[in-house]
Amino acid sequence: MTRQQLLGPFSQMITMDHLSPTGPLKDDELEVVEGGGLLLEGVHIKQVLSKDQFQQLREKARSDFLPMTISPVRESTVLLPGFIDSHTHICYTGSRTEEYARRLAGETYQQIAEGGGGILSTVKHTREASGDALVQLLADRAKEHLLRGVTTCEVKSGYGLDVRSELKMLRAIGMVKELEGIYPTLVPTCLAAHVLPPEFSSHEEYLEYVLEEILPRVRAGVLAERVDIFIDEGAFAPEMGRKFLTKAKAMGFSLVVHADQFAVGGSLVAAEVGAMSADHLEQSTEREMRALLEKGVVAIALPGSSLGLGGPFAPVRKMLDMGLSVVIASDWNPGSAPMGDLLTQAALLGADQRLSMAETLAGITYRAARALGLEDRGTIKPGFVADLVGFPCESFKEILYRQGAIHPSLVVCRGHRVM
Repeated sequence: MTRQQLLGPFSQMITMDHLSPTGPLKDDELEVVEGGGLLLEGVHIKQVLSKDQFQQLREKARSDFLPMTISPVRESTVLLPGFIDSHTHICYTGSRTEEYARRLAGETYQQIAEGGGGILSTVKHTREASGDALVQLLADRAKEHLLRGVTTCEVKSGYGLDVRSELKMLRAIGMVKELEGIYPTLVPTCLAAHVLPPEFSSHEEYLEYVLEEILPRVRAGVLAERVDIFIDEGAFAPEMGRKFLTKAKAMGFSLVVHADQFAVGGSLVAAEVGAMSADHLEQSTEREMRALLEKGVVAIALPGSSLGLGGPFAPVRKMLDMGLSVVIASDWNPGSAPMGDLLTQAALLGADQRLSMAETLAGITYRAARALGLEDRGTIKPGFVADLVGFPCESFKEILYRQGAIHPSLVVCRGHRVM
């Protein structure tokens, strides 16, 4: 018999149900269940209970000795769907703290990269690392994310840039779920087309290598179903990216694009090839936003990169008002976005861009699930995965008001209570 668990009561449950997947949202559109709780069955939500329903079921379970675990929570807990981080680079070894100090002293990200630092510095360390070391480091970062409330996390390769090392990274991502303990659900993405590795002299030659040598092995090993490419200054030109993504799509991969971080062009390619999302978008203008809107491409903002590099935030207020689906992700990586705290970043982006709390929370829950093609999470509703995060407060408004200073008091991942 599948294990049942009665969880609650909560001061509020913010279900994120019945909301539009695109465009602006107002806070009064949020479904707020006061004083209720949840009935979980295995890894899924079986029933969302009102205050009266929760109290009745709890009393019945106690008096009739129902085969059910009663899982109380601390008083004054606000429950949300588990957070979904749809863009990270947390599979790597090595540190770039010295580069961060150099950027604070005046060097640019591009100048450091041109001098042999940046992404290629992490590539060197990651190539030298063992598979076991990568697994452990990734597991540690994933657990840190989980304790912050992130129950689903996309993870990219892209610090290998050769067959052996890219496959090593993707296998490490797949192996974390086999470890003892509870970790977030990890969604792998192949970002072998990150930058040009030093052993290749031509961008075109390297992309052909990725298409002929890396992606067929990724496909055969079912190591990832998503392919990403960095289209920007210092990476790959739009025309190269268009050809690469068209071929990757023909191989059966879903597509995502690093776009418009330093210069525009990538988002237009993302729209043309039918990518699931275009990520970064700090430089996007109305032209790029219109293209994404017309093709139904999700816009993923990465405030961690803006904070790490001291640059502008993506213009997400305008994107939402135009009708785009806007998602917020951490971009956690060792170079441009080392913080990794999704909630804090989302709160700061929301303050800068004047996002409603509903828009910010949607960007890290159900709209983020849509960006990853996941239809079973991001909302508190029957049949969905029991991924949940609770905060020690009376009102959901306190969570973003404190800009990440309130930490979760409860995390449930696939029905398992982590905190």
